[in-house]
Amino acid sequence: MVDYHAANQSYQYGPSSAGNGAGGGGGMGDYMAQEDDWDRDLLLDPAWEKQQRKTFTAWCNSHLRKAGTQIENIDEDFRDGLKLMLLLEVISGERLPKPERGKMRVHKINNVNKALDFIASKGVKLVSIGAEEIVDGNAKMTLGMIWTIILRFAIQDISVEETSAKEGLLLWCQRKTAPYKNVNVQNFHISWKDGLAFNALIHRHRPELIEYDKLRKDDPVTNLNNAFEVAEKYLDIPKMLDAEDIVNTARPDEKAIMTYVSSFYHAFSGAQKAETAANRICKVLAVNQENEHLMEDYEKLASDLLEWIRRTIPWLEDRVPQKTITEMQQKLEDFRDYRRVHKPPKVQEKCQLEINFNTLQTKLRLSNRPAFMPSEGRMVSDINNGWQHLEQAEKGYEEWLLNEIRRLERLDHLAEKFRQKASIHEAWTDGKEAMLKHRDYETATLSDIKALIRKHEAFESDLAAHQDRVEQIAAIAQELNELDYYDSHNVNTRCQKICDQWDALGSLTHSRREALEKTEKQLETIDQLHLEYAKRAAPFNNWMESAMEDLQDMFIVHTIEEIEGLISAHDQFKSTLPDADREREAILAIHKEAQRIAESNHIKLSGSNPYTTVTPQIINSKWEKVQQLVPKRDHALLEEQSKQQSNEHLRRQFSSQANVVGPWIQTKMEEIGRISIEMNGTLEDQLSHLKQYERSIVDYKPNLDLLEQQHQLIQEALIFDNKHTNYTMEHIRVGWEQLLTTIARTINEVENQILTRDAKGISQEQMQEFRASFNHFDKDHGGALGPEEFKACLISLGYDVENDRQTGSMDSDDFRALLISTGYSLGDAEFNRIMSVVDPNHSGLVTFQAFIDFMSRETTDTDTADQVIASFKVLAGDKNFITAEELRRELPPDQAEYCIARMAPYQGPDAVPGALDYKSFSTALYGESDL
Repeated sequence: MVDYHAANQSYQYGPSSAGNGAGGGGGMGDYMAQEDDWDRDLLLDPAWEKQQRKTFTAWCNSHLRKAGTQIENIDEDFRDGLKLMLLLEVISGERLPKPERGKMRVHKINNVNKALDFIASKGVKLVSIGAEEIVDGNAKMTLGMIWTIILRFAIQDISVEETSAKEGLLLWCQRKTAPYKNVNVQNFHISWKDGLAFNALIHRHRPELIEYDKLRKDDPVTNLNNAFEVAEKYLDIPKMLDAEDIVNTARPDEKAIMTYVSSFYHAFSGAQKAETAANRICKVLAVNQENEHLMEDYEKLASDLLEWIRRTIPWLEDRVPQKTITEMQQKLEDFRDYRRVHKPPKVQEKCQLEINFNTLQTKLRLSNRPAFMPSEGRMVSDINNGWQHLEQAEKGYEEWLLNEIRRLERLDHLAEKFRQKASIHEAWTDGKEAMLKHRDYETATLSDIKALIRKHEAFESDLAAHQDRVEQIAAIAQELNELDYYDSHNVNTRCQKICDQWDALGSLTHSRREALEKTEKQLETIDQLHLEYAKRAAPFNNWMESAMEDLQDMFIVHTIEEIEGLISAHDQFKSTLPDADREREAILAIHKEAQRIAESNHIKLSGSNPYTTVTPQIINSKWEKVQQLVPKRDHALLEEQSKQQSNEHLRRQFSSQANVVGPWIQTKMEEIGRISIEMNGTLEDQLSHLKQYERSIVDYKPNLDLLEQQHQLIQEALIFDNKHTNYTMEHIRVGWEQLLTTIARTINEVENQILTRDAKGISQEQMQEFRASFNHFDKDHGGALGPEEFKACLISLGYDVENDRQTGSMDSDDFRALLISTGYSLGDAEFNRIMSVVDPNHSGLVTFQAFIDFMSRETTDTDTADQVIASFKVLAGDKNFITAEELRRELPPDQAEYCIARMAPYQGPDAVPGALDYKSFSTALYGESDL
């Protein structure tokens, strides 16, 4: 610095104290241009001139005291130019040319010119202010010069939200005083007369210095004196005005007020930096809080969905059959409720979960945050694996239920058939053991013995005829055992009893025959007619019993062909009835012939036919029963035929609807795929088009509901197949679920592209260029690029992978030509790095969303961990740690507590109790890679 003291030893110097200077450089703003038009023709208002003298003098002394001097009279003390040059050196921090030591007028003019030249070198336009006027002590010109210096070095650099100078300073005052009652800063004159605005500025930054609530608007002098005294005592702002000067003036001088207020601005500039830092941190924390909320929502939804899958799979894998049809039908109804009621909402939840996950990852990428990694076992892949397990468990479950119902139906049919045949056989064997054990042949006559022999032969014939029924009973019991009939124990017990009895009958029959044959030589008389009757009546009687069994036999059919087969068999049976009737009449004729011969020969018959128990009455009675059962069988078969015709109608009705719905779903899937590949219009146009498709799909839902109703009727009718369509309800449901999921995912992808475009400032033209390049290299229209396709796509967009930057100096066509002409090839190492970013799972494919994320990240700027650390450092007063008290003072309550709860204690050597580590916290927000 030049030794101005040596140049003029008559200057008096005051005490030195700290203060704020202003830097130089740059041109003046619009406001400065207006202030340069200094009115030389009009004299200053006396009151304003007084205020300016006092204010400008105090302002100059606040800087000159740093050099150990001051001024007393502003228009006299700057006349020689020495203190003027000294003032400029102090406030600019730069060296001026050496002043001239002489005391002549020319020396003074030269010194003042050096000062004016320095001011002009800083881009200040001096209008009609010359050195001679300053040397001559022209008050108006001197005040104008000092105001120009104040504007350039104290006010010009003030900027709030891209405003400057006067507007920036006014906006700063308005924001700082906005919360205070009775304060409304609209200008730099009337708004400051009551003194409350000065007090509000101090209280906003140093609340411990001012008791604002005790100030009264109707006491401006007290208010102004209080603010000026506090500012001078505690803020090192010299008193630049007297309260009375402001109060007693109708309109205080604007330049004086602005000068005074600018001193407050510079005194509190550190707080302004802290506020800016706090705003940045609040913005970052708000983004992080929102992301954490989305993460918590994802974790809960994923946990609930996985828990539902975990509970449902064992139920679907439980293939233990029930004992009765009713129980199995209830299981089938439970499964249908699961498919219609319980599963569809879970399909929607799974789709929404994937959409939320993709949206969250997009937001994290856009805010330069690390990707979200769900907790162990709750990744989207875990949910997909669980869902695949669920569908695998579900696969075949309904078929198993239907097969079990069929099996139980057959078991019930076989069990009833077993009981019918067993009852008939047991009725036939009733009393047979007693008959075979009877020793009547010991006292019988020869004719009686012969009769007993014939009767026994007839019994053996009857016994042989019943052998087939016993074998049928045993075969049915064996089949029930093989099919695991639940009441097999009782069936086996009854079957064993019948077999044991049958063996006993065989043994007794053999023993009785031997006894009768032993005495056969003594017995010769036999009634041939009765014997012939018995031999023909027994098989006929057995035929009628079998016919009655068949006519009463239950049947189960599932198709028209099966019932028509039964009807045909029944018609064939009815065609044999005339022959059977002739056989009956022939048997009855034998009986009548025996009676006629006995009567004609006066033979007294002892009673019924001794060779058989089948009397003509029994034959007629059973024949009448057969005649009654035939029309009943006709009616049952016709009813079943009607039922099968109704079932066929249901099949055709379902197939007609299914053959329309199925192709419609496939068509919509293909159309959505084309929309996602083609590039027609803006992203908003594509989104609108997709949402129209979504609405048309939702509107189509009644057709699916109608199909579900038709399918319900088919299931209730226990119809198990349908040859009229290849579409099952299961196929339709799966296709519908895939359609809903595909349209929702496609809409979400476009929304994420819009979100990426807007957040990264990507123009519509850039987005279209990205899409066009991507589609050009997506040869198979699969929605993803292989590594070589991706590399070619990057080159087509002018991306220099070798240097990890965009060329920026030529368009994509020029860049392609340059690549071809220079034989350019992409570096493997750099390209592998890029692939690790766009394909972190190493699938070998790059989706369009990953491509857009990469391109937007390469072409736009984002907040970084370094910026957040720098902001915290401002709040911490340049310390390496921050305290909870500082966070609560600088940040909103919720975000302050958010930081405190997540910051680790600071472990550095300069740590104090309660110190928190803001660096590790900031790093965690963005991930280690940014640092």
